[in-house]
Amino acid sequence: MERIQFLKMFASIPLISSEMKLKAFESISNGFSNSKKTPLIFIGHGHPMNALLDNNFTQTLTKLGESLEKPNAIMIVSAHWQTKGTFVSTNQTPKAIYDFGGMDVLRQIKYEPKGHPEFARQVIETAPIYNIQKDHSMGLDHGAWTVLKHLYPKADIPVFELSIDSSQPTSYHFKLANALKKMREKGVLIIGSGNIVHNLKILDWNNIDAKPMDWAVEFDELVKAKLNNLDFQALVNYQQFGKLSEMAHPTNEHYLPMLYILGLADKNENVKYIFEGFQYGSASMRCFQIS
Repeated sequence: MERIQFLKMFASIPLISSEMKLKAFESISNGFSNSKKTPLIFIGHGHPMNALLDNNFTQTLTKLGESLEKPNAIMIVSAHWQTKGTFVSTNQTPKAIYDFGGMDVLRQIKYEPKGHPEFARQVIETAPIYNIQKDHSMGLDHGAWTVLKHLYPKADIPVFELSIDSSQPTSYHFKLANALKKMREKGVLIIGSGNIVHNLKILDWNNIDAKPMDWAVEFDELVKAKLNNLDFQALVNYQQFGKLSEMAHPTNEHYLPMLYILGLADKNENVKYIFEGFQYGSASMRCFQIS
């Protein structure tokens, strides 16, 4: 049933109380498609301490959140939820997970939006061949809440996470994302949270504003060039870049969230860079939007 037909029929029923109508409408309308697709966002989240910092990066996130049309829900693919098999969170009350050592000051931050089990179930139904499983207890890892705190500080938008199956090749993640495109038509804002360059062993931990290392800049600019040309397949097969890709990603969990954003994109969409820069010398903070 189309939205307009439903509204006309629903309004014509006089015996239903206003409260009952509201609850029924919220339940049914979640299944409607929006005519306008939500944008796709990739965030280079960097160090968890960005949750507390007031810098160019966090200020950009705040402005981005203010500029976006408020979505019905947010689905995050974060580098910090790795699993065997793919899972989606159906937790109704996800809370911030402090999945890092030390940094006790961060543990005082509470970020507790509602979950959205219905949309999470629709993710499973939208891509049935991928056998996505429900996870009833997953909260929000720091790749999610440290950026959401700046994007949507009121925590007034439901949030759920989709995991990264670490046993699968890069092509799996791109193809799975491609199968989930319909979620954008439901008003679900999809965010990939990772880093285009992420090598913890070579970070300059003593200086957040350290001069970016040459190889890190080279890989970041290479990814940018492929994005500009919409050459997503080259980015799926990023190992072809050889030693440079090994330096940028000794392990690829921070790279994979970007492939979900690329897989969800349509051919007629454009890439817009939200933020460009580095922290600690070798952590690319590049963020972009596709719409």
